[in-house]
Amino acid sequence: MASLPDRPEPPAQGSALAANLRALRRERGLTLEDLAARSGVSRAMISKVERGTATPTATVLGRLATGLEVGLSRLLGAARDRGPVLLAAAEQTVFADPASGFVRRSVSPLFPDRFLDLAMNRLEPGGRVDFPPHHRGVEEYLHVLRGTVEVIVDGARFTVPAGDTLFYAGDRPHAFVNATAEPAEFMVAIDGSGAR
Repeated sequence: MASLPDRPEPPAQGSALAANLRALRRERGLTLEDLAARSGVSRAMISKVERGTATPTATVLGRLATGLEVGLSRLLGAARDRGPVLLAAAEQTVFADPASGFVRRSVSPLFPDRFLDLAMNRLEPGGRVDFPPHHRGVEEYLHVLRGTVEVIVDGARFTVPAGDTLFYAGDRPHAFVNATAEPAEFMVAIDGSGAR
C-alpha cells in the first residue's frame, strides 16, 4: 500500500477538485449562492475553489461535499467504469489540508453507483481536523495503523490506539485529533449504503 507523503503538493490550478465542484454544482442546478446556503461555505470561497485559486481546508471540503450530497472522494476524483480496476498509487487522489496538516489519500476506485469509500489518512502531532456531518445514513469505520487518534463524535471522545477500530455514525459532527508527539496514520471506510 502506498504511504502518504509527508508534505504533498497542494492541488494545482485546474485540478480535478475545481472541475468536479463546478460540474457537480451545475448537475444539481445550483448557483454559487444556492451551494453557499446549503453548505455554509461563502460564495467567494466556492468561486475561488472552482477557479483553482484556493485550496479549501478539510472542514470546508467536508461542508461542500455535504452540501452536494456526495463523498469527499467524489468531489476530489474522477469516476471510473465498473469492473476490475488496478488503482496505482500515482492515480490515487491526495488531499492536504493547508490548515491542519491532515493528509487524505483516496485508495478505492470511484464508481458512479458505489457506496463505499476507503481513505488512508495521516495527522501530524498536535493536529486536529473537524468534519461536518455527512448526509443522513453515512457510517464510518476507522482503523489506526500507527500512533493514536482521538475521535470526537457528536461530543463523545474515543481514544483509538494502533490496531484498534472504531465504528461511528458519519452523519454526526466528528473530528480527528492527534494529541501525541508522533504522526498518526489511519484508514477510514465510509459506508454510504444507508444514505440511499
